[in-house]
Amino acid sequence: SQKFEREEEAMRRRTFTTMLAGLACAAALSGPLLAQAQAPKAGTAAEARAMLKHAVRALRADKKKALTAFSRGADGFSQRDLYVFCFGPDGKLDAHPNPTMIGKDASLLKDKDGKAFGLEMLQVAQPGPFAEVTYWWQQPPVSGDGAYGEPTLWGGLENWSNDPVRKTSYVTRIDDHVCGVGYY
Repeated sequence: SQKFEREEEAMRRRTFTTMLAGLACAAALSGPLLAQAQAPKAGTAAEARAMLKHAVRALRADKKKALTAFSRGADGFSQRDLYVFCFGPDGKLDAHPNPTMIGKDASLLKDKDGKAFGLEMLQVAQPGPFAEVTYWWQQPPVSGDGAYGEPTLWGGLENWSNDPVRKTSYVTRIDDHVCGVGYY
């Protein structure tokens, strides 16, 4: 009877050890998958359109407040790598989350292929519908917060990608401003 109890105890320990090893393997394998699933993703075309619609409403309600919110990335105007930018009546950027871009003339904005995408945005933007402009641009770091309304502090261009990537921006004209939101 003692021999039987010792064998039973040994079997329980082997079963427990096997289960513990299986659990450790599962945890080791699921960690990277979980991290990948939770990694922030780039914004989508649909999210860019929705943000621009939100920006149009904000600009119509209170232009000064909206332009400040766009540049600060506040009030939902910064989500992962999506952000609002606006050209003022003088054709210069007066809203952009990257402070080094404020005051840049649209005519000076060219991509790596020499495409004058800033001027194209001013030309194709109409009141109401959204026009699309595709060009090469540096991608900001994708924010890990993923929460609407939390600003992403990108700093200067040194924090953005060095290699330009394809970007499509939706642009529209709201009174004397041309605003847009692009996705990568």
